Amino acid sequence: MMNHKRPRTIQIFLPSGDPSGIRIAEQTTSIIRLIEVPRNDMADFLKMPEAKQVGLYFLVSGDNKDELYVGQSGDVGTRLMQHHKNGKKDWERALVLVSLTNNLTQTHVLYMESLSIEKARHCQRYELLNGNGGQKPHTPIPLKADCDEIHEIGRLLLATLGYPIFESLAEPAALKTEQIFTCNRTGVDAKGIFTNEGMVVLKGSSAPMMTKRKTEQRFFDKRDRLLAKGVITSEGERSVFQRDYLFQTPSGASMFLLLATSNGWKDWKTEEGVTLHEYQGRTIDTAAAESSNVE
Repeated sequence: MMNHKRPRTIQIFLPSGDPSGIRIAEQTTSIIRLIEVPRNDMADFLKMPEAKQVGLYFLVSGDNKDELYVGQSGDVGTRLMQHHKNGKKDWERALVLVSLTNNLTQTHVLYMESLSIEKARHCQRYELLNGNGGQKPHTPIPLKADCDEIHEIGRLLLATLGYPIFESLAEPAALKTEQIFTCNRTGVDAKGIFTNEGMVVLKGSSAPMMTKRKTEQRFFDKRDRLLAKGVITSEGERSVFQRDYLFQTPSGASMFLLLATSNGWKDWKTEEGVTLHEYQGRTIDTAAAESSNVE
């Protein structure tokens, strides 16, 4: 597997000059191109030569842009138009993966479709709308190696554009090195890690289903949505996380658990009782001191 942590140069081109319109992302040393197409700009995409190519595509939908459909086609523009017209799938943005040299074959994209469904299902960041696992064709070893490399580049480009479809929230290895924070107020028993994306509440964390304090309906609404999606389950009088789940802020995570307003920077603590705010401050102070010593 490619090393995701090494430095990269990604080029993002805005053909219309609109940052919310079509965006084209490329790694400068690769022949793979990812095109983000808002549904409103489908007509413009169809005029692009890439629309006639063999391609892998991802349809993103949902109020929180957390629903995903993975597909492939020998004529990706025509296929997207079919999705647009038949109305069977609601989607707001399509992400199309093609080759600059137009050398992808149907075997390439069939294999990558199946691989993408498998990996997206494993990462559990998005609710996968595919009814099956795709058609995984017989793939010669050299072609499979090419597909795996293409998929890794696509993974990077997707994440760069804001769609971390294949990025695990918490790798097992990371749990051994990352600082674990806990939230233990009023019956909550939760663990999490703080990342560049926000607070990841870890699988197995739990909290009371109800609270005696006055609270707002929005907290219960969020809980009910995660219950419906299977992110949490009701076990007796407690809600239990069935998988790792990302909240955009530490406070968003702690408020969900406590069913009340909360300052997550204070309510998330290390086992030694150091708050997230204090921990971050110490980390910054240490980095500043090391920088001064280097100078």
